Amino acid sequence: MKVILLQDVKQLGNKYELKDVSAGYARNFLMPRKLAILASKEKIEWAKKKIAERETAAEEKLKKVSQFASQMDGLEVVMPVKVGEENQLFEKVNQQKIAEQLGEMGYPIKKSQILLEKAIEEIGEFPVKIKFEHNLEVEIKVIVTAEENS
Repeated sequence: MKVILLQDVKQLGNKYELKDVSAGYARNFLMPRKLAILASKEKIEWAKKKIAERETAAEEKLKKVSQFASQMDGLEVVMPVKVGEENQLFEKVNQQKIAEQLGEMGYPIKKSQILLEKAIEEIGEFPVKIKFEHNLEVEIKVIVTAEENS
Protein backbone atom coordinates (compact mmCIF):
# COMPACT_ATOMS: atom_id res chain seq x y z
CA MET A 1 0.00 0.00 0.00
CA LYS A 2 1.42 3.39 -0.97
CA VAL A 3 1.15 6.19 1.60
CA ILE A 4 2.43 9.74 1.96
CA LEU A 5 3.97 10.53 5.33
CA LEU A 6 2.56 13.56 7.12
CA GLN A 7 5.36 13.58 9.72
CA ASP A 8 8.86 12.19 10.04
CA VAL A 9 8.53 8.54 11.08
CA LYS A 10 11.55 6.92 12.66
CA GLN A 11 12.99 4.07 10.57
CA LEU A 12 10.50 4.72 7.77
CA GLY A 13 10.98 8.15 6.20
CA ASN A 14 10.59 11.90 6.28
CA LYS A 15 7.58 14.16 5.98
CA TYR A 16 5.88 14.20 2.53
CA GLU A 17 7.79 11.14 1.26
CA LEU A 18 5.95 8.45 -0.70
CA LYS A 19 6.41 5.04 0.95
CA ASP A 20 5.27 1.52 0.19
CA VAL A 21 4.17 -0.18 3.43
CA SER A 22 2.06 -3.18 4.36
CA ALA A 23 -1.68 -2.55 4.44
CA GLY A 24 -1.94 -3.55 8.11
CA TYR A 25 0.85 -1.15 9.15
CA ALA A 26 -0.82 1.68 7.25
CA ARG A 27 -4.37 1.00 8.52
CA ASN A 28 -3.52 0.07 12.11
CA PHE A 29 -0.61 2.34 12.92
CA LEU A 30 0.15 5.16 10.47
CA MET A 31 -3.33 6.38 9.56
CA PRO A 32 -4.98 6.28 13.03
CA ARG A 33 -2.07 8.33 14.41
CA LYS A 34 -2.32 10.75 11.47
CA LEU A 35 1.25 9.95 10.43
CA ALA A 36 0.30 9.13 6.83
CA ILE A 37 -2.45 9.35 4.22
CA LEU A 38 -3.33 7.03 1.38
CA ALA A 39 -1.48 8.04 -1.80
CA SER A 40 -3.44 9.15 -4.84
CA LYS A 41 -2.34 11.10 -7.93
CA GLU A 42 -3.58 14.36 -6.42
CA LYS A 43 -1.95 13.68 -3.04
CA ILE A 44 1.37 12.75 -4.70
CA GLU A 45 1.36 16.06 -6.62
CA TRP A 46 0.52 17.90 -3.38
CA ALA A 47 3.42 16.17 -1.60
CA LYS A 48 5.84 17.05 -4.43
CA LYS A 49 4.82 20.72 -4.16
CA LYS A 50 5.33 20.63 -0.38
CA ILE A 51 8.81 19.09 -0.79
CA ALA A 52 9.71 21.78 -3.35
CA GLU A 53 8.47 24.53 -1.00
CA ARG A 54 10.50 23.08 1.86
CA GLU A 55 13.65 22.92 -0.29
CA THR A 56 13.15 26.51 -1.46
CA ALA A 57 12.74 27.67 2.13
CA ALA A 58 15.88 25.76 3.16
CA GLU A 59 17.87 27.37 0.33
CA GLU A 60 16.67 30.84 1.37
CA LYS A 61 17.62 30.16 4.98
CA LEU A 62 21.06 28.91 3.93
CA LYS A 63 21.57 32.07 1.86
CA LYS A 64 20.61 34.31 4.81
CA VAL A 65 22.80 32.39 7.26
CA SER A 66 25.80 32.47 4.92
CA GLN A 67 25.39 36.23 4.34
CA PHE A 68 25.22 36.82 8.10
CA ALA A 69 28.23 34.57 8.66
CA SER A 70 30.29 36.37 6.01
CA GLN A 71 29.50 39.71 7.72
CA MET A 72 30.87 38.32 10.98
CA ASP A 73 33.98 36.61 9.59
CA GLY A 74 37.10 38.35 10.91
CA LEU A 75 35.10 40.63 13.22
CA GLU A 76 37.05 42.13 16.13
CA VAL A 77 35.25 42.23 19.47
CA VAL A 78 36.83 44.41 22.14
CA MET A 79 36.04 43.25 25.67
CA PRO A 80 37.06 45.76 28.39
CA VAL A 81 37.45 43.91 31.71
CA LYS A 82 38.32 45.03 35.24
CA VAL A 83 41.91 44.10 36.10
CA GLY A 84 44.06 44.11 39.21
CA GLU A 85 47.47 45.68 39.77
CA GLU A 86 49.34 42.90 37.97
CA ASN A 87 46.89 42.75 35.02
CA GLN A 88 45.07 39.71 36.41
CA LEU A 89 41.41 39.66 35.39
CA PHE A 90 38.74 40.04 38.07
CA GLU A 91 36.33 38.08 35.86
CA LYS A 92 36.80 35.52 33.12
CA VAL A 93 35.54 36.16 29.60
CA ASN A 94 33.22 33.26 28.69
CA GLN A 95 30.70 32.45 25.97
CA GLN A 96 27.94 34.38 27.76
CA LYS A 97 29.96 37.60 27.94
CA ILE A 98 31.03 37.30 24.30
CA ALA A 99 27.41 36.66 23.23
CA GLU A 100 26.24 39.72 25.18
CA GLN A 101 28.95 41.90 23.60
CA LEU A 102 28.08 40.64 20.11
CA GLY A 103 24.40 41.34 20.84
CA GLU A 104 25.25 44.94 21.75
CA MET A 105 27.14 45.19 18.45
CA GLY A 106 24.04 44.04 16.54
CA TYR A 107 24.91 40.36 16.08
CA PRO A 108 22.32 38.19 17.86
CA ILE A 109 24.37 35.08 18.67
CA LYS A 110 23.47 32.44 21.26
CA LYS A 111 26.18 31.42 23.69
CA SER A 112 25.81 27.81 22.51
CA GLN A 113 27.04 28.91 19.06
CA ILE A 114 30.34 30.21 20.47
CA LEU A 115 33.03 27.54 20.46
CA LEU A 116 35.40 28.32 23.33
CA GLU A 117 37.34 25.50 25.00
CA LYS A 118 37.79 27.41 28.26
CA ALA A 119 37.11 30.90 29.52
CA ILE A 120 39.66 33.58 28.67
CA GLU A 121 41.67 34.48 31.79
CA GLU A 122 44.17 37.06 30.54
CA ILE A 123 44.53 40.22 28.49
CA GLY A 124 45.26 39.74 24.79
CA GLU A 125 43.81 38.73 21.42
CA PHE A 126 42.11 35.35 21.06
CA PRO A 127 40.60 33.64 18.01
CA VAL A 128 37.08 32.37 18.71
CA LYS A 129 34.96 30.26 16.37
CA ILE A 130 31.23 30.75 15.95
CA LYS A 131 29.15 27.90 14.55
CA PHE A 132 26.03 28.47 12.46
CA GLU A 133 23.43 26.17 10.95
CA HIS A 134 24.36 24.15 7.84
CA ASN A 135 27.85 23.54 9.33
CA LEU A 136 28.98 27.09 8.64
CA GLU A 137 31.74 28.37 10.91
CA VAL A 138 33.45 31.75 11.17
CA GLU A 139 36.32 32.99 13.26
CA ILE A 140 36.24 36.27 15.12
CA LYS A 141 38.93 37.92 17.19
CA VAL A 142 38.16 38.66 20.84
CA ILE A 143 40.41 41.39 22.22
CA VAL A 144 40.45 41.50 26.01
CA THR A 145 41.63 44.88 27.34
CA ALA A 146 41.92 46.54 30.72
CA GLU A 147 38.85 48.60 31.59
CA GLU A 148 39.50 52.35 31.78
CA ASN A 149 39.05 53.74 35.30
CA SER A 150 37.10 56.99 35.23
